[in-house]
Amino acid sequence: MAGVTITRAQLGEAVYQEVGLSRNESAELLEAVLSQISDALARGETVKISSFGTFSVRQKGQRIGRNPKTGEEVPILPRKVLVFRPSQVLKTRVNDRRRPGMMS
Repeated sequence: MAGVTITRAQLGEAVYQEVGLSRNESAELLEAVLSQISDALARGETVKISSFGTFSVRQKGQRIGRNPKTGEEVPILPRKVLVFRPSQVLKTRVNDRRRPGMMS
């Protein structure tokens, strides 16, 4: 599934277009929001954005994996992983865009 990647610069430009702040203020606002989300996740908190989704951190325990080339068993250390669960609103919006004949 090939798609277009949206960058921070493009998000900052979208904020500039929608909100009417200067480009610098828009970029600073975007960075502040992303920083708040990152900091909360680093503290192990859940971040819920209504009508978008929920970001959370999950602890994965130690387990045994295998090197696919040699078949050798290798311990995989415990770690934290980031999980995103989209809201039903976001799921519906994404799926509506994929239907043939739908206009955006």
